[in-house]
Amino acid sequence: MNPSSPHVAKEEVMAEGKWLRLEKTTYVDPAGNTRTWESVKRTTRRVNAEADGVGIIAILKRTLHKDCIVMVKQFRPPLGCCSLEFPAGLIDEGESAEAAALRELKEETGYKGEVVGVTPVTCLDPGLSNCTTNIVTVNINGDDMENIHPTQQLEFVEVILLPLAEFQTKIDELQKKEKIVVDAKVYLYAMGMVQAFFKPNELPVLKQ
Repeated sequence: MNPSSPHVAKEEVMAEGKWLRLEKTTYVDPAGNTRTWESVKRTTRRVNAEADGVGIIAILKRTLHKDCIVMVKQFRPPLGCCSLEFPAGLIDEGESAEAAALRELKEETGYKGEVVGVTPVTCLDPGLSNCTTNIVTVNINGDDMENIHPTQQLEFVEVILLPLAEFQTKIDELQKKEKIVVDAKVYLYAMGMVQAFFKPNELPVLKQ
């Protein structure tokens, strides 16, 4: 390693709980200066694991219905209020991202789906934690008998269906009605949908 390239020199545990630990990281910055950083890491990370968990973009498709994104609303103690999120969860030992996504989707929403895409490993909040995730896209056949009346396994998670074509609009309406914080990944996806599908052929005309 080039001594002047940024790198971690030492990691020290400052505090540890059941699920998380606080660490002080000593590192060398691009200018060669030694600095420290405080970060949070999961105690549940599996050996040689690339990703801690999965986030699931689940699209519900039904005959004579608009396609909907399956969302979950739940109380998050760190926020002190409810959040609107994609279904998500940790990957179990020996489990693939695809299998974890289908399991978590079933547990949180009751829906059974089919994986149609998996992203490379992505980071969640790199200034705070080393937590990583795969984003898994799942199609749900809403006409299947099992998906007509899905049964959740988690008691305190509320399933919310938002039309794909009005995704950002419906999120904004929901925020006006109640105190709820939207996961950044969700809102970024909504903004991307607007840009990709509603303004695909617009060419910019800049003012002189």
